[in-house]
Amino acid sequence: MARIAIEGPIAGATRERVLKALRQIEERECPALLLRIDSPGGTVGDSQEIHGALLRLRQKGCRVVASFGNISASGGVYLGVAAETIVANPGTITGSIGVILRGNNLSELLKRIGISFETVKSGLYKDILSPDRALTDDERQLLQALIDSSYGQFVAAVATGRGLSEDVVRGFADGRVFSGAQAKELGLVDELGDEEDARRLLARLAGLDEDKTRPTTFGKPPKRLTALIPGQNMLGQLHQGLSLELAWCGLPLWLWRP
Repeated sequence: MARIAIEGPIAGATRERVLKALRQIEERECPALLLRIDSPGGTVGDSQEIHGALLRLRQKGCRVVASFGNISASGGVYLGVAAETIVANPGTITGSIGVILRGNNLSELLKRIGISFETVKSGLYKDILSPDRALTDDERQLLQALIDSSYGQFVAAVATGRGLSEDVVRGFADGRVFSGAQAKELGLVDELGDEEDARRLLARLAGLDEDKTRPTTFGKPPKRLTALIPGQNMLGQLHQGLSLELAWCGLPLWLWRP
């Protein structure tokens, strides 16, 4: 039995680490994968690549069970629905099915400090979401169409993965979050329980001894010495939040952003 833990935002290094681990699991022909998810979501493209790799692994005969931890929202749900069964804690925060795109309108601030931009562009929309001005109505409609397309892809994946109609999914896919218990009532998860419950369920599905089979974790994130410094975790979280805000500005995201 293999295990992969997806923790934190789904993007960049996380995508590379998880895809590499999935290739290793496929090469070793592991019959079962326990997918532990504790993530608020992430970028659309990275989530789709991991989702696609999970489906390919299942096509090779690997049984996949997802275990939702403290939070598995937005892109975390997108990954989860690639599993054949989802187990969530009753108090897991999940849902937030939808897409968000944010830009920063700093025009008033820039005006106050005497900064202005000179822009030369090849097309009308080339500087869309530029921070020195507000969106025009046409630009807002264009971006809304982009969001609607991404949202439709999300809804379709959830409907397919959970065996629900798209109309049913759209009925609760408005960005709201749910507890694990609420998600079970909606059909977003199959069972309530912890990771140990998910491991035992996976063992039964794969025909393994549930009392003796222990998972081998693939794709562990590298350990950093700075993690030993008191208060470093909090500083790291603040740095990560600021970095994501800057790096993901203007990107459609499957991310829970309270």
